[in-house]
Amino acid sequence: MQKKQIVVIVIVLAIVCYLYKLPVKGLIKPKEARTSSGAKITETRAVSNNIDVNYVSAPAKTAIGTAIALEITALENSLKNAGSTVDKIKFETQLAKKWDDVNQPAPAAFYYQAIAREQNGYQDWLNAGDRFNDAFKFTQDTLAQPAFVQNSVEAFKNALKIKPESLDAQTGLGIADVNGGAPSPMEGIGLLLGVVGKEPNNRKALLNLGTFAMKSGQYQKAVERFKTLIAQKDELEPNFYLAESYKQLGMKQEAIAAYQKCKSMMPDPAFGARIDEYIKELKN
Repeated sequence: MQKKQIVVIVIVLAIVCYLYKLPVKGLIKPKEARTSSGAKITETRAVSNNIDVNYVSAPAKTAIGTAIALEITALENSLKNAGSTVDKIKFETQLAKKWDDVNQPAPAAFYYQAIAREQNGYQDWLNAGDRFNDAFKFTQDTLAQPAFVQNSVEAFKNALKIKPESLDAQTGLGIADVNGGAPSPMEGIGLLLGVVGKEPNNRKALLNLGTFAMKSGQYQKAVERFKTLIAQKDELEPNFYLAESYKQLGMKQEAIAAYQKCKSMMPDPAFGARIDEYIKELKN
């Protein structure tokens, strides 16, 4: 199986956990969410300041294998001994890309953030924000989550100062706001809807509107989003979410067909066995 396929499996299974373990309060009743969401960020802000690249790198190294971990440690030592800003940025860039190569967004995010704070470049801020959003999505560390959200908001707001019309930055900020970066998650939904209004086929905005609809129990809306995505480009991730949405709506035959399609798109025995379990559950 290709590396890209393995990554897709990890992403799909991780996001399923994300969808159902971390409900977004306020998507249906924004007035109630405004207080709870705002309080949550305030309560955890002091703790979140302790979340840095060292905090996230240690567990990430255990997941990538000894050889690559040693390469990263060597680069970290070179960064510590860097004698100039130019050398520092060089090693930060190498570390960010190295973490990207092994699909570890949290440490990559902190290195892109460091580069952006030093150079104030649009693409560096965008890279940092995207990685922080991904880190939030894949972690179950409740101590780190608020830090990832706050850092992603900082990154996208700085990117928008440089390019106010950037739909990529607006999309990223919308995602971060729904995740807790704004007093009400509806502010983030508004940003994402604004992006889709300007660019109806924006895949990242559509995908996140679909997953946020799932998290708030609006499965019919989610189905519409995922169908639009699939019509644009037939990929595994929206098909998997479509199957999940059909299942939650009680549309068993549609869910089974969508799961079977997912299985055909990912010819991996472990993934296929998992899909078979979902289908068996629906047939019982």
